[in-house]
Amino acid sequence: MKKALVIGAGPAGLTAAYELLKRSDDIEVIVFEESDAFGGISKTVEYKGNRMDMGGHRFFSKVSEVNDWWEKMLPLQGKPSYDDAVLRRNVPLSNHGPNPETEDQVMLMRNRVSRILFDSKFYDYPVSLKMETLKNMGIVNTIKVGFSYLAAMVHKLPEDNLENFYINRFGKKLYSMFFEYYTENLWGRHPSEIDASWGAQRVKGLSISAVLKDILGKIFNKENRKVETSLIEEFKYPKLGPGQLWDVTADEVKKLGGKIVKNAKVIGINKNENNLITSLTYKKNGEFITVDGDYIISSMPIKDLIEGMNGVPSEPKRIAEGLPYRDYMTLGVLVSKLNLKNRTDMKTIGNIVPDCWVYVQDRNVKMGRFQIYNNWSPYLVKDLENTVWLGLEYFVNEGDDFWNMSEEQFAEIGISEMIKLGLIDSPDSVMDYHMERVKKAYPAYFDTYDEMDKLINYLNTIENLYCVGRNGQHRYNNIDHSMMTSFEAVKNIITGEKDKTNIWNVNTEQEYHEKAEQ
Repeated sequence: MKKALVIGAGPAGLTAAYELLKRSDDIEVIVFEESDAFGGISKTVEYKGNRMDMGGHRFFSKVSEVNDWWEKMLPLQGKPSYDDAVLRRNVPLSNHGPNPETEDQVMLMRNRVSRILFDSKFYDYPVSLKMETLKNMGIVNTIKVGFSYLAAMVHKLPEDNLENFYINRFGKKLYSMFFEYYTENLWGRHPSEIDASWGAQRVKGLSISAVLKDILGKIFNKENRKVETSLIEEFKYPKLGPGQLWDVTADEVKKLGGKIVKNAKVIGINKNENNLITSLTYKKNGEFITVDGDYIISSMPIKDLIEGMNGVPSEPKRIAEGLPYRDYMTLGVLVSKLNLKNRTDMKTIGNIVPDCWVYVQDRNVKMGRFQIYNNWSPYLVKDLENTVWLGLEYFVNEGDDFWNMSEEQFAEIGISEMIKLGLIDSPDSVMDYHMERVKKAYPAYFDTYDEMDKLINYLNTIENLYCVGRNGQHRYNNIDHSMMTSFEAVKNIITGEKDKTNIWNVNTEQEYHEKAEQ
C-alpha cells in the first residue's frame, strides 16, 4: 500500500487527507500537525465560554464542488439561529437542515457587514456611493474624489506595484483615504513596495466602476447580476466558528482510517539521489521520528519546507530564505457595551453596530481591524444579551516589540486604543481579555517574492511533492482556494498526472471562479 504524508492540519491539509481517503482504497494517509489544534489560522480559540475567530473567515465560494463539500460536513441551517429568531430576521433556510438551537453541526447564513472607521465615521467596505458616504466625506472631499477618479480613468499608471493598482481603480484621493495607511499597517511596507499581484488576487474585479455596475445591477438586472467576491452580501459560517469545520473534517479523516499526529513539528524533508522524497522527520516531545512515504502533500510555509530539505540548489534556497511573512496578534476583549451607535436599519441583539469586522483607518493607532464576534455567530458569545465580545487585530512581525509583549502589556495598548477610537470610555468597561499570536498568518508579496516562478519550477521537479494551501504556495488564498489546491493535488495523485500547473493555477486567473463553475 502506498503512503501519503500530509504536512499541516489546516484547510488544505485536512481537505487533501479526506479527499485521498474517499477516493482511494490503497493509499494510507498520515497528517502531521505542529500544534494541538485543527484549522491552522482558521482555528477557533475558546476562552471561558467565548470563542475567537483568528482573522475572521467568511465561507463563500462560486465553486459548486466547494459548496457541496461544506454542506456535507456542516449542513445549512433549517431553522433560524437565536438572534435571527429574536429579531425576526429573514434568512435562507434549508428544507431539511438542522436547528442551530438544538444541534451544533450546522452552518449558518450570515449578513456580510464590514465597514471602514475613518475620521470617527463609518464608511461601507467596499466603498459605496450612497448618500451617507457622500455626507460623511463632505462636499469638498467628494469633489476631490470624483475628479481624482476621472484623472485615474484617463491616465492609467503602470501596474508594477500595489499603490498604482489601487489608484487605477479608485483614484489617488480615495486610495490615500482608505487604502494607503491600512495596507502599510497590514504589511509593514508602503504599497509602492508591494507586488500588484496581491491586489489582483484579493480585490479582483473591485473598483469604483464595479461598485457602479453592482448598484445598477440591483436596480435593473437582478436575475443576471454578476457579483464580485468583495461585494457579496451574505456568507456561510459554522455555528461555533471556522475551526469547527476542521474539527469535524479531522473526525471524518479518522473514521476513514487516516491517522493524525498532533504536536508534531516537521523539520526534515528527505530526498534521494533521484530527487524523490522518501521520508520526513518530525519532532514530538523532544524525540525525532522519521516516517517513510510515497507522496508528500505540504501546506507548511515554503520557507520552512526548503529549509528542512536536503540537496536544494543555492538559487531556490536563496529565494525561499527571502520569502517574507506578516504575523498576527489579536486581543479578545469582553465589554458590557460599546459606545458605537447603530445608525443602520439593521437590527441586532443589544442594538450594537451590525459589523462582523471594522477596518481601522486611523494613523493614531496601530490596530488594523476589530471583530465583533456577536455578529459572526450568536453562539460565539457566552452571554450574548449582556456582553460584547471583540477581537482587536494587530499585524506584526515575529520577534518585534509587539510580538514580545506580555498579555498584560498588549492588553494595555489595545484597551487604550479602544478608548482613542471611541469604542469604550475607560479601562473600567473591560470585563476580561485574552491574547493570541499566529505565526506566518500572511504570506507577503515583496523581497524575493518576485522570483517565485523560479522557486515553483524547482519544486515541480520533485515529482512526489505537492504544495497546497496559503503558506504551501506562498499565496494569499481564501479557504475555498486552499481547498481547491488540495482537490487538484489529489486528482493528480489518483490519475498519475505529473504536470502540476493545475495546482498552482488556483486563484491566479481573474475569472477562475466563473470558469470553474461552468
